[in-house]
Amino acid sequence: MQPNILIIMVDQLNGTLFPDGPADWLHAPNLRALAARSTRFANTYTGSPLCAPGRASFMSGQLPHRTRVYDNAAEFSSDIPTFAHHLRRAGYLTCLSGKMHFVGPDQMHGFEERLTTDIYPADFGWTPDYRKPGERIDWWYHNLGSVTGAGVAEITNQLEYDDEVADRAAARLYDLSRGHDPRPWCLTVSFTHPHDPYVARRKYWDLYEDCAHLEPEVPTLPYEDHDPHSQRLFDANDWRNFEISQEDIRRSRRAYFANISYLDDQIGRLMRIVEETRQEAIVLFVSDHGDMLGERGLWFKMSFFEGSSRVPLMVSAPGMAPGLVEQPVSTLDVTPTLCDLAGIDLTEVAPWTDGVSLVPVAGGAARGKPVAVEYAAEGSITPLVCLRQGRWKYTRCKADPEQLFDLAADPQERTNLAEVAEHQETLSHFSGLADSMWDLEKFDAEVRESQARRWVVYEALRNGEYYPWDYQPLQKASERFMRNHMDLNVLEESKRFPRGE
Repeated sequence: MQPNILIIMVDQLNGTLFPDGPADWLHAPNLRALAARSTRFANTYTGSPLCAPGRASFMSGQLPHRTRVYDNAAEFSSDIPTFAHHLRRAGYLTCLSGKMHFVGPDQMHGFEERLTTDIYPADFGWTPDYRKPGERIDWWYHNLGSVTGAGVAEITNQLEYDDEVADRAAARLYDLSRGHDPRPWCLTVSFTHPHDPYVARRKYWDLYEDCAHLEPEVPTLPYEDHDPHSQRLFDANDWRNFEISQEDIRRSRRAYFANISYLDDQIGRLMRIVEETRQEAIVLFVSDHGDMLGERGLWFKMSFFEGSSRVPLMVSAPGMAPGLVEQPVSTLDVTPTLCDLAGIDLTEVAPWTDGVSLVPVAGGAARGKPVAVEYAAEGSITPLVCLRQGRWKYTRCKADPEQLFDLAADPQERTNLAEVAEHQETLSHFSGLADSMWDLEKFDAEVRESQARRWVVYEALRNGEYYPWDYQPLQKASERFMRNHMDLNVLEESKRFPRGE
């Protein structure tokens, strides 16, 4: 019998806060309970440290140079199979509540149902432009106002969204318990928190009044001491127009931690419904990318540093024993893992899949290949690539010097070993791997071509009558509650779970 699957995705959750489930100082009892019965992958990396490309890679098991989702305004092509396609093809009901940041006219990508609209636009309006290096597109690029504006509010744009995501998911879980559809189900619930802006409800804010982790471990570095890509991120975030105080930093981190606790409450609610309605399900918890949270002065994502590129991943499933796995893995591994657990053969698409199943990895097997990460969006001027293998992290960009970090000895990535004599053999190993995996000249040309095409299309489609691609959730009101084409006696019985108790 194929298992039900509940995927819980959050946005911009720093994986260093989940060394083995949530850090012991986080107020996250529901995530801690999930961790106790899960395989916990402590060193999981996103396919790309930005929302749309990271999510397209998570759903397809392919890197951005394959999906062509390079940035937050690049179309996710309908001909790329996702885990939702694979599961639906195998007989699953597939449903999404919340964010997935699909760009383009296909707003489903294998999901049979979407319960909410998305929080971000589906068109090409957020397209970067490599032809104009250093240009800020002020109306949508991040800036540090999220940091200076951190604090408390009882309702925000994002809280309104996530409240709805949880409400719709909860209602769908109750409906699934009625058993009207005999198929196994896969419900993906995708929240936008703890993504900035750093604003939290008072009840969660108050949990962290005496938190000992409100200061970054690595303080803000002078601009000139940063690597070139980090300098570009500072510029993209408009740092010169903001004065960031230590109190701003503390308030931002406090709100971020508070929003983890907000999410924990929402996740606990969903988990209780699954338990109380006796629906056994695999549970997978993951984030799309992380957040630098002021470490070395950097905020948000868009970087290969650990805070940005490393995410939590926990899987509670039969055949995957609870425990800690420390070898590096990837969100690209989610699709093959889900298919493995559901008994689905991926042979037909295996040559185009960059991930591997984590079922054998949970049992002690090696992943078998290094973890790869790519970035080609705002704050870059040409694509960057990264490899994580064993204790090492290697990054390459045509515009920048190579970087090599020993994460076992230097978890804060403060010492670049790329020019240190005794590490040249290791550097040569990773340089050779990168040569075999990427043609950076071709990658750059493809990104530039994509950006140029999208700028033309976007400007054309906004001239005259505009038809948005944003998903419009519909409700069949005439099929809800009680209507005259329904038998009241049958209706009351069929809508109840459990029955006869």
